[in-house]
Order: sequence, then C-alpha cells, then structure tokens
Amino acid sequence: MSTDDVFLRRAIELACANVRSGGRPYGAVVVRGETIAAEGVNELHLRPDPSAHAEMLALRAAAAALGRTRLDDCTVYASGQPCPMCLAALHLAGVPRVVFAYSNADGEPYGFSTAALYRQMALPLSEQQLQIVQGDASVGPENPFALASRRC
Repeated sequence: MSTDDVFLRRAIELACANVRSGGRPYGAVVVRGETIAAEGVNELHLRPDPSAHAEMLALRAAAAALGRTRLDDCTVYASGQPCPMCLAALHLAGVPRVVFAYSNADGEPYGFSTAALYRQMALPLSEQQLQIVQGDASVGPENPFALASRRC
C-alpha cells in the first residue's frame, strides 16, 4: 500500500467507526511528514456546532498539537469530499494537499453530498439564496483592517 492509501484507509476507518457510534460517515487525518498530527470525525451528533465537521476538528487539533495555524507542511486525508466550509478552512490553513476517498457523486444516493452548496456558492452574492448585504461601515469607530495593518 502507498502512503496515501495508508492514511486514506485511516480516514475511512474513522468514518466507519463514527457511523457505528451514531455519527455521520466522515473522518479526517492531518499528516505531517509520515506522522499523524491529528484526527477528527464529524461530531454533529454530539454537540450543537454546525462546524463540527471531521476536517474542521482535525485542523483544529493539528493546529493545537503543532502550536501554529499554518499547516503548510501537512496533507489532509478525508473519507469524503470536503464541503465548501472545510475546503475554505484547508485553504486558510495553507494545507497544500488533500486526498479524499468518496466524492459528492458517491454520497448523493445516500443523502451525503454538498454539491448543491458548491453550486450555490459559485453564484454571485446577489443571486445566492442566503441574503448577503454589505452594511454601512461608517457606523463603526474605525476600520479594523486599517488598525490591523498599522500593527504589522
């Protein structure tokens, strides 16, 4: 088995164990070099947290274990195709590579697909189902972006 196969198999094992314990079929492994830095499973069944996806929890655990938010030297293995939220978090963490087992098309017959969400988010903001409105920034005391840039 290749290195990718070993870690992808672990992500799938985590997903299957999570299903057996009442959860959803998602597991994720963050690997640095040849070592597992962190693992996660979807925990939506355990807590009222809409972001408790396997990849999100694995990223949080890896960042804590490694003491940094940038995971530029890590690969993430996931049992399923990352949803848009998880994909964005992977980008923000600087993860250079993701390997997943089952696609949205594979999960669709079982009710596990985020393909519609991907399509929705690809639309211009004004056409999305979620009403997204830019408010009047002048109501604030100052521009927090400008404030942050002065601290650099």
